[in-house]
Amino acid sequence: MQTRPLSGPMKSSRFRRRAGWLLIGLSLLLHLFTLYAYSRQPDELAAFTVIPIWAWGGVGLIFSIVAFWFLRAPLSLVVTGVWAMTILLGADEARVIANVGKSAPLPGPAGMAEGRRLLRVLTLNCNYFNYSGGSDPAADIRRWAPDVVLLQEALPQQVRHVADLLYQGEGDYRLYATNGIVTRWSIRREVNPQPGGLRVQQVTIRKPDGSEFEVVNLHLSSAATDLRLWRSDCWKTHRANRQVRLKELGIALSILTDTAPGKPVILGGDFNAPPSDPTHGLLKADFDDAFSSAGTGWGNTYQRRIPIHRIDQIHHSRHFKTIHCAAVTTRRSDHRMVVADLLPAP
Repeated sequence: MQTRPLSGPMKSSRFRRRAGWLLIGLSLLLHLFTLYAYSRQPDELAAFTVIPIWAWGGVGLIFSIVAFWFLRAPLSLVVTGVWAMTILLGADEARVIANVGKSAPLPGPAGMAEGRRLLRVLTLNCNYFNYSGGSDPAADIRRWAPDVVLLQEALPQQVRHVADLLYQGEGDYRLYATNGIVTRWSIRREVNPQPGGLRVQQVTIRKPDGSEFEVVNLHLSSAATDLRLWRSDCWKTHRANRQVRLKELGIALSILTDTAPGKPVILGGDFNAPPSDPTHGLLKADFDDAFSSAGTGWGNTYQRRIPIHRIDQIHHSRHFKTIHCAAVTTRRSDHRMVVADLLPAP
């Protein structure tokens, strides 16, 4: 008795089933690996987690959606829903949903809240005023009338220029490495790491009422950008790069603890790491992330045109409460500015 070869439609049906189940399996495996990588954040997987979770979620969604097209099976829809929830709960960009009803900062003075004057902080990586062949962001900064400005990648004359434009000689500023802190009030003390080499700057600012607070301006080591995940060197580079930033932030916090224990603190700058990175775990016990607390809109800051990472941030001790926060576009840097309005404790 002879067996007849499978007809074209039967072969196609078998291929569709196999392809569909393969895609569902790949989507589930990627989901499990992603959950482990982003929840545990091992240094060995830093090259994987430097990519936003929604990017991996997009790959998983494509697998499950195509699988549904092949199989028309409910399981593929379940996997699609699981990925959608993972992105919603795991993506830093989705955290603003919890801030529905909160308003963004407005240009001009910060104003009042709960009967007290707000303190406006702005941070910007200036790119040495060289973006697009030479750009001065001072006018964009002045539009927001900040009380404290944290500048990274700024030369001494550029920091001085920002201070003069903002406060017409009435403010104060300090320089360290390629960082600068500018304020409308007076700077009473400056603490810098010894020996030098770190882009970490700390000052004590005194307001007219005599109250003081610490400001720490950070520019942690530049992030590794190699995304050739098929190469072992890529994974090693990202692992070492993360460990350098952990060490730098640890030194900054150690200096702060030794020199200003228990004082109100504003800490911000260019972290060169997204909020999901373990580097930020060093801050969670004592600091609040201004954007997570009250941010509105798209909070990512780099690269300016299509920002996919929120590496520029403002944090503060529990002596403050964030009222408004947003990432603000400037055409005069490759980063977006972060503007936060903080309410000091009474």
